Formats: sequence, C-alpha cells, structure tokens
Amino acid sequence: MASELKSGAWQNSIDVRDFIYQNITSYDGDDSFLVGPTEKTEKVWTACKELIKQEIANGGVLDIDTETISNITSHRPGYIQKELETIVGLQTDAPLKRAVKPFGGVRVVEKACEENGRKLNPEISKICNEYRKTHNDGVFDAYSEEIRAYRSAHVITGLPDNYARGRIIGDYRRIALYGIDKLIEAKENDKKHLLG
Repeated sequence: MASELKSGAWQNSIDVRDFIYQNITSYDGDDSFLVGPTEKTEKVWTACKELIKQEIANGGVLDIDTETISNITSHRPGYIQKELETIVGLQTDAPLKRAVKPFGGVRVVEKACEENGRKLNPEISKICNEYRKTHNDGVFDAYSEEIRAYRSAHVITGLPDNYARGRIIGDYRRIALYGIDKLIEAKENDKKHLLG
C-alpha cells in the first residue's frame, strides 16, 4: 500500500494536511450508492423524537443522574428500544439521561444541576472538594499569582477553562502516519529552534 501513496511535503515534515491533500481520491458520482433507513431505524428514531419532545417540554433536560460519577463502566446498559437496536450503547442507563462528569470542574456540574432543578449528590461534591483534585483546580494550582491575576482580568485565557472537561485532545492520524518516536523527535527539534 505504501508504494501507492503520492509523494509530498508530508514525507519531509510532520504535515498531515499535505498527506491527505496529496492522497485523496475525489468521488464525483451521485448518491445512488446510498440506501434509506430501515424500518427498525425509523421506529427507533420515532421513539427518539418523542423523547426529544418530552425533553424540550421539560425545559431542555429530561433527566440527570446526580448520584453517579460517570466513567466507562458507571452505568448499566441503556437502550432506546432494545429489540430494534443493532448498534447499542447509551452513555447512561436511559435515553437522554445526562451523566455528571465533575472531574473537569465540580462547580460547573453543580451549577448545571441547579439550573435544571436538581441537586448534585453532596458526596460527589465532597469527593471533588476534599479528596480528588479536579482538572480545573490542578491547572489553576499550577498558575502563578501573576498569571491568575491576568486570567481574572481576562487578559489571557486558555486551557482548561470551560474547554477540556476530560477530553483527550490530539490528532491521532499523526501517530499512524509518523509513529511516536518521529513525533517526539520533531517536537524536540521545535523546542530547540524556539529556545534558540
């Protein structure tokens, strides 16, 4: 397969854009290869639309699990209409039930719960305030007093304020294309040139 790839700047520097640009194959045909939704999909989507109507009528949130800190195994399996579903797996145990993810910033979660007429389990707040540092708290602890002053004055902004919330940010295509060792080498080289 590598012999089929077209040459370009991507071979001499970390340049995913150039790799894609050089090696993309346009599709100029029509949409005849597409098929419509199945009867099962239509039924599941009808159920979803009804739940969305209920959510809107309820002020924008149908339900919130205020008792459980969300993680990959925190909730039992959730389904819309199990017998009709081919692809399954909701983030919680019921459709449109919001999960709480307080390790990005517990105050944001507490406020969101309150705005929707709920109260976060006090034990979760206690965990985040007394035992487990949140992502925001960790970053702000690393800020110097001067940087915190600039941040409060809105002179500078940046991660993680209302941004990170537990997401992993990265371009994984780079790893597949160049490998970790090459990426580390390129970053070390960038650092060397930046510092003179």
